Amino acid sequence: MEFTLNFEDVDKSYIHQVGGKNANLGEMIRAGIRVPPGFAVTTESYLEFISRSGIGRQISELLSEVDTDDMEALSRAAKRAQDLIRNASMPDDIKRAVEQAYSRLCKKNNLEETPVAVRSSATAEDLPTASFAGQQDTYLWIEGKDRVIDRVQKCWASLFTARAISYRVKNRFPHEKVLISVGVQEMVNAKAAGVMFTLNPTNGDPSKVVIEGSWGLGETVVSGSVTPDKFVVDKVIMEISDKTISRKHIECVYDPQKCETIDRDVNPDLQTQCCMEEQEIKQLVIMGKQIEGHYARPMDIEWAIDKDIPFPESVCIVQARPETVWSQKEKKSVIGKKSGFQLLMDQAMKRIKIS
Repeated sequence: MEFTLNFEDVDKSYIHQVGGKNANLGEMIRAGIRVPPGFAVTTESYLEFISRSGIGRQISELLSEVDTDDMEALSRAAKRAQDLIRNASMPDDIKRAVEQAYSRLCKKNNLEETPVAVRSSATAEDLPTASFAGQQDTYLWIEGKDRVIDRVQKCWASLFTARAISYRVKNRFPHEKVLISVGVQEMVNAKAAGVMFTLNPTNGDPSKVVIEGSWGLGETVVSGSVTPDKFVVDKVIMEISDKTISRKHIECVYDPQKCETIDRDVNPDLQTQCCMEEQEIKQLVIMGKQIEGHYARPMDIEWAIDKDIPFPESVCIVQARPETVWSQKEKKSVIGKKSGFQLLMDQAMKRIKIS
């Protein structure tokens, strides 16, 4: 029984063991994409935890009786289920496996305590036809074995938020069929971060890559708390066809005094400056095309640029999932009755002006 697995040892066939998010990280590493190293606490760890502690049966009884239309009752049941997981003791062998995996990650970086992101990775998320992603917890810039262990249990507990319980019930998805893994991934000390789509999410145009980014960690972009800079790039000629620079008033950064990430005001001089260099944008497009080619489908990608590492190694991918909006629509021409292939060829055959 494996309680932890390194990202480089997994791929998309390991979804049942490490969840969609972690399986995709391993898949990208194997495809040669720059991904910060880390490991997965497997679904077997979670199953052993709830089984040995006896709380699995208690949670099942709680959820079998709850009425998801009664918000007060649902909130009480969710809180009770989460408290059961947070307050139970992690079995010694599972705890030891997590501590050893974290120690190996620290040793790789020659650090006593490597900052990591601790992210939930459920078996039903990051799938081409599922919308479970984002329902569980993420904790950034966690340092030390004890804090990693604590956040792993909190991620397990987040499988039973009121929102997650209600979603599964309304979509007739049995609770026991959704298992949870946890990813522990080396933090990127991000100068800038954001998201990238390997099609245009506004109209489904497959000939474009759309990148959105802001200063600091990517949480401000994902949460919508800032209006990010936006770049629309042609896949064939690598030309930035549209660039929108927004006023980015806050950034998510690590506060060493509070030992946690915070949102702080961006220096006024930087608020209206572009958060990325052109070479970084083009490097992201290259990586996005490589990921899309590997998966053979449009992708929704999270990226970060490490301020401590020289270009191009500074540009890395921290998450990727299949795009689920336009990918679910009927396949037909997008613009001017032309297919995606025709759009790409039109761009390839355009005359290039030489000054």
